[in-house]
This record gives sequence, structure tokens and C-alpha cells, in this order.
Amino acid sequence: MIYKVLYQEDKIRNPRRETTKTLYLEADSAVNARALVEENTPYNIEFVQELSGNFLEFEQQSEDFKLTEF
Repeated sequence: MIYKVLYQEDKIRNPRRETTKTLYLEADSAVNARALVEENTPYNIEFVQELSGNFLEFEQQSEDFKLTEF
């Protein structure tokens, strides 16, 4: 499955919508996706969303869509 992870680069500052970033990764479950990001980055994870069907197709059309591998 492909997951969209919304995160803040810094755990110290308060989260702001304007500084939220996105990464995409492949994992078996949302729990595994969160664990991968937590183990490999210092990011403050806000939300993990599974992408499939039309949602995945829409995200793939974005020029920012790139799968992250750890």
C-alpha cells in the first residue's frame, strides 16, 4: 500500500499548517508507515493516510509525488 505522511520537520516548534510537508512511502500498514518514518527521521508526524483508487491517481499526477525509501 502507498501512504501519504503529513509531517513537521521539527518536533520543538508548534505545528503550523503552512509548514506541513508531505512524503509518500510504501508499507504494509499505517502503523508500519509511521514506524518507518519515526525510526529514520526526526520528523513530527501529524497524519498518515492510506492512498488507493482515485485518491492515489490524483496524488500521482502531482509533480511532487515521489516514493520515499528508507
